[in-house]
Amino acid sequence: MNIDDVPATNLLQPGNRASYRLLVAGRAIDAYRDWALARLERGQRLESIRDLRPEIRLTLERADKFLGLAALVAVILAAVAVALAASRYLRRHLDAGAMMRCFGAPQGQTLALFVVQFLVLGIGASVVGTLVALGGQQLLVALLGAMIHVDLPPPGWPPAAASIVTGLALLLGFALPPLVALSRVPPLRVLRRDIGLPRAGGVLAYAVGAATIAALVLWQAQDLKTGAIIIGGIAALLAAAAAAAWLLIVFLRLLPQRGYTWRYGLANLRRRPLGSSLQISALALGVMALLLLTLVRGDLMRNWRASLPPDAPNAFLINVLPDQVDGVGAVLKRELNVDAALRPMVRGRLVAINDVPFDTRRLADERARRLGEREFNLSWTDVLPRGNRVVAGQWWKPDATGAAAGASLEDGIAETLGIKLGDTLTYDIVGTRVSAKVTSLRKVDWDSFRVNFFALFAPGVLEPLPKTYVAGVRADTGNAAWLTALVREYPNVLVIDVGEILRQVQSIMDQVARAIEFVFLFTLAGGVLVLEAAIAATQDERRYDVAVLRTLGASERQLSAAQVAEFLALGALAGLLAAAGATAIGYVLADRVFQIPFGWNPALWLIGVVGAAPCIALAGWLGTRSTLRQPPLAVLREST
Repeated sequence: MNIDDVPATNLLQPGNRASYRLLVAGRAIDAYRDWALARLERGQRLESIRDLRPEIRLTLERADKFLGLAALVAVILAAVAVALAASRYLRRHLDAGAMMRCFGAPQGQTLALFVVQFLVLGIGASVVGTLVALGGQQLLVALLGAMIHVDLPPPGWPPAAASIVTGLALLLGFALPPLVALSRVPPLRVLRRDIGLPRAGGVLAYAVGAATIAALVLWQAQDLKTGAIIIGGIAALLAAAAAAAWLLIVFLRLLPQRGYTWRYGLANLRRRPLGSSLQISALALGVMALLLLTLVRGDLMRNWRASLPPDAPNAFLINVLPDQVDGVGAVLKRELNVDAALRPMVRGRLVAINDVPFDTRRLADERARRLGEREFNLSWTDVLPRGNRVVAGQWWKPDATGAAAGASLEDGIAETLGIKLGDTLTYDIVGTRVSAKVTSLRKVDWDSFRVNFFALFAPGVLEPLPKTYVAGVRADTGNAAWLTALVREYPNVLVIDVGEILRQVQSIMDQVARAIEFVFLFTLAGGVLVLEAAIAATQDERRYDVAVLRTLGASERQLSAAQVAEFLALGALAGLLAAAGATAIGYVLADRVFQIPFGWNPALWLIGVVGAAPCIALAGWLGTRSTLRQPPLAVLREST
């Protein structure tokens, strides 16, 4: 009701209670929020769309996490590409570093020179990438224009600054070990080309790269749990890839060496165990990232959509008085042919925990303070409600009654307010204090849109207190006759249509799906860069090998087929490891982060192995065929 219409109704009389609400929307909402938070008094709260209903809050949180997953994949692919490119840069500039040392340049000056070159390159690339991203955002807004009914604010400088900082952090974090190694090239290399690569700065230099990717993943994830899962998955995959590469080398020796093509191709993997393991690790990480964003993301999105049941209530009835329960149920049966379960509800404020007054000012989290100051909807039941699952403690026995049986709390609200199993809660209900010990914590399926409560009591505690009843029903779209009949017979009953909320949830899912598909184009480009960088990392060594073999009489066709065989083996193993990594991380994300079911997808393994092997083989052949056309004599002279 508009506040200007209140005086004419004479509803505000001594003993009545009223609540006031101010709706704020538009571009000024952030400024108003900051202003209002500093002036809130007890009994007042500031709510956003995330706070109003758990269903909307969970949907938006999952949307953020899905988009964050896409950003994480892009960061991982960029890190792999930079690391591979920097490794090749090291090999190609060993002579330049040795010459600088011969001319008297100290190690620090040599390192500073290469770092400045990388900084200039990184700033330019980051600026170009930021401009492309800003253009992509405008294109995405245009594609989603029909689904977004408000004007989005223009992009500000923080996202642009964040992208530039991310680019420079990746560049320096993963290029630093090779640059440190380059500054330590001994001057003697000018005379002795057989001197190998210097050490890449020890453990500290490599720790910089690991710390960089860990920090960026945690930053992009904006959630410690998600970031830890991704980091753990990456570490496990790299360890598995390295171990698998060595096992492959051992296994290859046991295979029958038939045919020149496969014998030479597989021999290349055996001759370069370290290089092969690095290539397998990089390719597996890149393929895993793409699988995680495509097939696993698709599985998660489908399960997310399926988590919204088709029979979810689209209307809620509240303020049903105790003597109206049977009559309201009869109207719903007559008009909608449903047996609605009306649940009792009592409103109470949490005033003490373990007999200590509950002071919300001690809570550090803003959302926790808001929840602690509000009145809770309390109810009672003898059986565990549908969509509820006990995750700690025990549910009371069916014949248990009274405060001694305890209370059950939703695990999320318990964690937010710092309530533990065994704590005694005291609620103030219209002047009457009720206490009960927390005997169980429940996981509630808020996606069901059914009537659920943060706190449940055993029967025999709340019944004597003032109560109303609430129910959720599903009515066909366009059927308003039931609503007219109900309001005519029971005008005090308030009907809340949540059909629009359901449509908003579905709309959010659709928008997230389209946004991730758009972001996937950029991620796919990152995957191509990783593939090309992995191939280019061994380009110089392949040129020399091809020159020697052609000198010994090998034909271009034989060498080309051998290279394809090598890349097929690399791709198959990388795809197998990538599928395993994507499945493991996808399962943990679904179970621990998104809290939705995860289904086994055989196509993930099929595409991971059968799809990755020919794609990597084709890319490898295209990237290395130039080595077959160079004169062997020129290559051998260049290498001496």
